[in-house]
Amino acid sequence: MGRGKIVIRRIDNSTSRQVTFSKRRNGLLKKAKELAILCDAEVGVMIFSSTGKLYDFASSSMRSVIERHNKAKEEHHKSANSTSEVKYWQSEAAMLRQQLHNLQENHRHLMGEELSSLNVKDLQSLENQLEMSLRGVRMRKDQILMDEIQELNQKGNLIHQENLGLYRKVNLIRQENTDLYKKVYGTRDTTRGESNSFITNSLSIEEDPHAPICLQLCQPQQKNRETPSGAMKVG
Repeated sequence: MGRGKIVIRRIDNSTSRQVTFSKRRNGLLKKAKELAILCDAEVGVMIFSSTGKLYDFASSSMRSVIERHNKAKEEHHKSANSTSEVKYWQSEAAMLRQQLHNLQENHRHLMGEELSSLNVKDLQSLENQLEMSLRGVRMRKDQILMDEIQELNQKGNLIHQENLGLYRKVNLIRQENTDLYKKVYGTRDTTRGESNSFITNSLSIEEDPHAPICLQLCQPQQKNRETPSGAMKVG
């Protein structure tokens, strides 16, 4: 009779559990050694008992086996990550291609092309969209024109203020010139009046320096009503 199938579960009896552990541990280590010799494989086995005791086997050294295991695991993760990254970018590229196709189709519809595939509802929606776009364009154009008009008004006001300032400066310079003219020609007229004191009438000089000077001689009043018979009258 063959041996019956054993149910794989924890053995409750501690003595039976310890005996089973020893037998199977020796068998596992033996199989690992045979696998390393027969197949030229690098094998490493570590076993910890329930009491914490370590049993191990390595075909070369346990340190080299562990380092090789970690390196292989890291490469496996990199490969898995690169594969998943490639799939991610492939899906992104497919989605972008679909979006580009939709945008190109919408652009053709807005330009009035390839409308045969649209029904009445789609055409009505397209018409509403074009009207809204046209309204937005007109509002933006009006806003730009209003801004330009306001800017021109501000520049006009600035130029007007500058003109007023220049006008004030011109008036000030003209007043200064008039004052200087009065000072210069007023002194000259006083000196000339002192040298010609025999003229009884005053001199009349216009403000214009180039205006002619008009001299008038009047008959002097006589102290005595009688004049000498030989006197000359000057008219």
